[in-house]
Amino acid sequence: MEKELNITVCLGSSCFARGNEERLNFIEKYVEENNLDAKIDITGSRCEGKCAQGPNITINGKLYSNITDEKLKEILDKVRG
Repeated sequence: MEKELNITVCLGSSCFARGNEERLNFIEKYVEENNLDAKIDITGSRCEGKCAQGPNITINGKLYSNITDEKLKEILDKVRG
C-alpha cells in the first residue's frame, strides 16, 4: 500500500531561482502520471532557511536539498514504498 505524502516546496526567491518552479511542475506531472491525487498533499513555503543548499523540498518532514528532477524522482519512488 502506498503511503500518503506531504510535500512542501520552498518558493523563496533563492530556491525559486535555483529551479523549484521546475520541481513543482515535475511533482504535479509525477502525481498525475501515477494517479496519486488523493495520496499527496503539496504546499509551498516562503523559505526553509537553507537558501545556500537550495533548491529545498520537504517530504514527510524530511528536508532534501540541492534537488534535481532525477533526485526528486528517486526520493518520491522510495518514500511511496
